[in-house]
Parts: sequence; structure tokens; C-alpha cells
Amino acid sequence: MSAIAEITERLRQQAGPYPRYMIGIAGPPGSGKSTLSSQLCEALKGSGETAVVVPMDGFHFDDAILNARGHRSRKGAPHTFDVAGFEVLLKRIKACAPDIAIPVFDRSMELARAGAEIISANTKFIVVEGNYLLLKQPGWERLKPLLDFTICLHVPEVELERRLLARWRAFGFDEPAAKVKALGNDIPNARLVLAGSAAADLMIAS
Repeated sequence: MSAIAEITERLRQQAGPYPRYMIGIAGPPGSGKSTLSSQLCEALKGSGETAVVVPMDGFHFDDAILNARGHRSRKGAPHTFDVAGFEVLLKRIKACAPDIAIPVFDRSMELARAGAEIISANTKFIVVEGNYLLLKQPGWERLKPLLDFTICLHVPEVELERRLLARWRAFGFDEPAAKVKALGNDIPNARLVLAGSAAADLMIAS
């Protein structure tokens, strides 16, 4: 049995008859959260469950706000997200409110698309993914209690650097600009996640 299959079966057993089960997948940028979230969601649906991914990145502040506040260069740091709005969304989801619209971040456009997906009241598994789901900072620390099971991905910093540089090159940045993005912003955020997060229910070395 594959690791994804084992996690899927564990979650199905723990969720039991509950109508909604909230799974949090945290980790530093470049650790593979989006990939794992997608794989887990598909595995749950393949086993006959209903599941959807809810990305934290949909709550990025718009670039216009970041520019006005002087925070554009640190986009992706905790203070560049609407954590209060994200908390409200997770509470609505946990309460099984009907037809909840969620924003989705379009990385190619560097902006969030409002109401990009709908979560129906009968969707059982909610896979929430984001860097700071377990962060022990004001505002962020209120997220973990809303999650029924948490997973944290751990990747050595040297590997994170390699992945992040490759990511920014793939988006068309030249080498100096890619290094500014990866080493000047992403890696400091990664160190914060690794040093400042609460313990997860499951740690995965990626």
C-alpha cells in the first residue's frame, strides 16, 4: 500500500460517520503541500468519499494593498494574508454551511480569484493547505483548533532552495530575480514555518 493510500485509509477511519472532517496540510514554501493536497483529495474521492482542497493562498492581500503598505517585497509572509478572513471561512466550512464560495490564488497572474470554487454542504473531507496553518502567532494560532487532523511536510533547506529557484525560473524570472524571490523572501518564510509552528499529528519528510 502506498503512503497516500495509507494516509487516506487512516483519515477515513478517523472521520467515521462525521459529516465533515477538516485536514490541514502545512509546511514551508516549496515543500510539496499543493501536490500532497491534490493527491490526497483524489485518493479520497477514488475511495468513494467527497473531498475538496481549500488553499490558504486565496487569502493573499492584493498587490495594490501590499504596495500601499510597503509589503510587496515580502508577499507570502504571514502579515501579507487576511488571516481573519481565512478563519471565518474555515469556521463556515466546519459548520457545514451550504454552498460556500472560496477564493483560489492564480499564481500565473499573482492574484486571488474570488468565488472560484464552491463547497457544497455534503462534502465530507476538506483538505486545507497553507504555509502557516500551524503557526504559533496571534491570529494564526486560532486555525489549528478548527482542523481535525494536521500534517506537516519537512524538507531540508538546501532542497527547498533548489525547488524554489526552479519554481521562479519556470515563471520566467532570470537568475538574479529568481534568487531575490527564493532566497530573499521564500527561505525566510520557510525558516519561520519550521521554527514557529506547532506540532502536527503527522510529520512527513518530503
